[in-house]
Amino acid sequence: MIIYTVRPGDSVFSVAKAHGVTPAAIVSANGLQNADLILVGQSLILPGAASIYTVQAGDTLYKLAQRFGTTIKALAALNPQVAANPDLLHIGQVLRLPKAHFGSIVVNGYCYPTIREEALADALKRLRFLSVFACGVSAEGALTPMANDARAIAAAKAAGVRPHMVIANLEEGKGFDSATVRALLENPAAQDRLLQSCVSLMKEKGYTGLDVDFEYVPAAVRENLNCFLAKARAWMHDEGFLLTSAVPPLTADNQAGLLFEGFDFRAQGKYNDYVTLMTYEWGYQGGPPGPVAPVNEVRRALEYAVSRMPAEKILMGIPNYGYDWKIPWQEGTSATVVQNPGAIAIAARHGVDIQFDEKAQTPWFRYMDGTQRHEVWFEDARSIRAKFELVREFGLGGVSYWTVNHPFPQNWTLLEELFEVKRV
Repeated sequence: MIIYTVRPGDSVFSVAKAHGVTPAAIVSANGLQNADLILVGQSLILPGAASIYTVQAGDTLYKLAQRFGTTIKALAALNPQVAANPDLLHIGQVLRLPKAHFGSIVVNGYCYPTIREEALADALKRLRFLSVFACGVSAEGALTPMANDARAIAAAKAAGVRPHMVIANLEEGKGFDSATVRALLENPAAQDRLLQSCVSLMKEKGYTGLDVDFEYVPAAVRENLNCFLAKARAWMHDEGFLLTSAVPPLTADNQAGLLFEGFDFRAQGKYNDYVTLMTYEWGYQGGPPGPVAPVNEVRRALEYAVSRMPAEKILMGIPNYGYDWKIPWQEGTSATVVQNPGAIAIAARHGVDIQFDEKAQTPWFRYMDGTQRHEVWFEDARSIRAKFELVREFGLGGVSYWTVNHPFPQNWTLLEELFEVKRV
């Protein structure tokens, strides 16, 4: 398998012929809606195509094996010309690459209960956990159940996937509310009421784990959150449930900002079975245009996270969406959420090429809608591959998608090519 970037004059047929694969395989692996329409700059997964690499200055077989998730022995077996002297590579030399394998990982997918049947079925083939979003909590410890989560729970269990119930400090019309979570964390009796309600509801509905998504936690209750997690771990483990949490992408201790300041990563790693690191929203809906999950920033967040909690507990967050901004951007305006395949459709409709930011490892493009200029950032096979390489490099426990409500065939193709998903 290789990832190919479309060039002028390419068609699915010509790309398939040049790489010894079938057009149907390309259409399937990439979820193409129109095989006759591909864009310059668009990435295509070519399943079954032989991967090759041109040697650069400083390369060794050891470095290449590490980079591409293989072994020196496997590289030498495919390249007899270097087997006799594996330490001697020449700049410009072309090597064949064996199929990469990055190991076994845990995969979590967040979903809304309204997820469409086909998207749910598609995701459940690749998940260990399905985290259904979300039950609200009050300052007094009351739990607001989801009324329509039974379908997702039943489908998950039928597919051998563990459904997790998500609790969040959400206030209707206000989003994540700091005052609510502060009051809850300052009240031990309210926490007990909440956890008792969680256990009862989880047993009633068939959930197998609890996911705590408390956001915008004030610094004043940072230690209170640690104590809540310790208590939650005891409650959950006593009942045979797992405890997981979602946390923001910190890069330093005591990082300033309401999004970050209430989180102690050492405690998060100690009390949770898994932690979703929300490595997205650098480019966010209410901010200026930019990559949602730039690899350079994701790397910084991972470097800090693995220094504070066990790497095998970390699930790296992956955004299954992009944003379409009006430009020039004006403060107070909001971008439109786009699906990743939908971004390609927008570019096709407006006849523009796909660009690629090498630093962020993220695709983007601009287009005109009448007199209004737009800028779109999204995810594709290249950006997902770059993120998967970080999972392998840092030895992470796995990945966590926000969300699996929408199709992204390239992602699933890459996941199955590079990893074995732990299902039990």
